[in-house]
Amino acid sequence: MTEILIGITLVVFAAGIGFLGLRLSALQRRLDEMPAAMTQGFEERHRAMLADLHQGLTRQGDRLATALTDNSERLRTATGDELKQTRDTLHRLQLTLTETLGQNREAMLEKLALTTQALTGKIDEQLALIAGKVNERLDAGFKKTNETFTNVMTRLATIDEAQKKIETLTGSVVGLQEILGDKRSRGAFGEVQLEAIVRNALPESAFEFQYTLARGVRADCVLKLPPPTGMLAVDSKFPLENYERMFAEGAERASSAAFKSDVKKHIDDISNKYIVPGETGDGALMFLPAEAVFAEIHARHRDLVDYALARRVWITSPTTLMAILNTARAVIRDVEMRKQVHVIQDELGKLGADFGRFQSRMDKLAQHIDQAKHDVDEVHVSSRKISERFAKIERVELEEGAAAKAKVQAQAGILPGGTAE
Repeated sequence: MTEILIGITLVVFAAGIGFLGLRLSALQRRLDEMPAAMTQGFEERHRAMLADLHQGLTRQGDRLATALTDNSERLRTATGDELKQTRDTLHRLQLTLTETLGQNREAMLEKLALTTQALTGKIDEQLALIAGKVNERLDAGFKKTNETFTNVMTRLATIDEAQKKIETLTGSVVGLQEILGDKRSRGAFGEVQLEAIVRNALPESAFEFQYTLARGVRADCVLKLPPPTGMLAVDSKFPLENYERMFAEGAERASSAAFKSDVKKHIDDISNKYIVPGETGDGALMFLPAEAVFAEIHARHRDLVDYALARRVWITSPTTLMAILNTARAVIRDVEMRKQVHVIQDELGKLGADFGRFQSRMDKLAQHIDQAKHDVDEVHVSSRKISERFAKIERVELEEGAAAKAKVQAQAGILPGGTAE
């Protein structure tokens, strides 16, 4: 700041000296132009003016030096005061910052302590919760382990029971083999299996067991199917002896001719006994209780199948008989539905008539509702007109009352404000 003031002062001083130099040069030129007679007087005046000017410049330089000195001292003093104030301000600011930082540090420490305490509490809660869940899962795991162990023990007990049942079943199989070794027992077994399959697939009205035909022969079962199939006889046959001999070893082994002869004999018997023109359908069913025997015939003895078809006998097993009975059940259901078609049509006609009456009544009800709405709108209009007329009557009465009061007051000489004239 001091250097700037000194520089400005020097610039001003140099500008003044330059200006005086220019004036002196101008005066010198003018003196040179004057006549020689006036040169001496002008020189004296010029010297006097130069002396005065030199003294003025000297005094001006002294004043400028004094002013510069004073300004320097004042500037130095002001700068020192400002520096002192700045140091004091900085000192106070440092003290304030130190105090503020201390307070903030204490507040941060307190907040940090509270946050740490809260975080510790939350961590403890989470640890407790985790410990509880771990205990619950351990308890659940122990429980599941106990249940698994119990289930394993139960299944082991079930396996023991199944082992016992297998042993019992082994004995039963041995007994079944003994039963199947007798022709009558085999026949009874086939009839029981046939009855179970038929009863499971068809309604009671569609079959009959131990049915006696007109020629006096008795069929194991007859199926009462709709026309044109009619009644079909089902007879159970079980050619087991020669079938087992085909697979025997050694001397007991027999050729397939004996087995085929037994099957053809059964086919001929069924065709001759249970196909009665006019009484039964054009065919009959031979039921083989063993799937293995049925598979053997169809796989290796196609000539027997062709022979049976030629004799109008269809060879069936438990599986194929079930398929035939399911088809028969569908046919019976279709026939019964066709019988009920006219009933359904009558009911649909009645339903259509009822719906027509419902539609007409609904239209009438809609008309009544529209008429009621129209009446309500008219009543509402009449009510509004009556209310407006009552309002007009009230306004007329008020106007007439005010006019009468004003007339009385005028006759009595009373002003509208209530004062006498």
